[in-house]
Amino acid sequence: MTLATPTLHTARLRLRPFTDADANFLFALHGNAHVMRYWDSPPWHERARAARFLAMCRKMADEGTGARVAIDRASDGAFVGWCALTEWNPDYRSASLGYCLDEPMWGHGYATEAAHALLRWAFDTLDLNRVQAEADTRNDASARVLEKVGFVREGTLREDCVVNGQVSDSWVFGLLRREWRPFPH
Repeated sequence: MTLATPTLHTARLRLRPFTDADANFLFALHGNAHVMRYWDSPPWHERARAARFLAMCRKMADEGTGARVAIDRASDGAFVGWCALTEWNPDYRSASLGYCLDEPMWGHGYATEAAHALLRWAFDTLDLNRVQAEADTRNDASARVLEKVGFVREGTLREDCVVNGQVSDSWVFGLLRREWRPFPH
């Protein structure tokens, strides 16, 4: 079962399917050690990683397991980052939310705006009941984004991953359909 990757619009952003032309932006984003400092994978050093990332986006859509969208700023088309719903399970009506934004785009509310748009699509189109997200316990900014769009911190996964060679904890967040409060368009 395929899952059509949506194109969504907000007041300041356009969320769209990735194209091969995004490879350089992705390489720069995932190659930035500061952006990747809370990720459980190291920064990219090979351009081929971007091509594999784009292939995984297509595979995810083809297999119907999720949707990863590029985020552009509407005013000038600048690449902001990406947002994704992964691990979509139509039987359980659940999925996981993730996002990664380029460092110059931090602090402008773009992550919150993009996450909200993708959640609206998830609840309205995919009829989800639950969306889950995880954030490294040192990543307060990501935790704030999740809480702004309605997620509740449900617990801590102790020493669940290794980040930059250090064992790290993650917070688990959940958002239920009955708790979802869409922002006005």
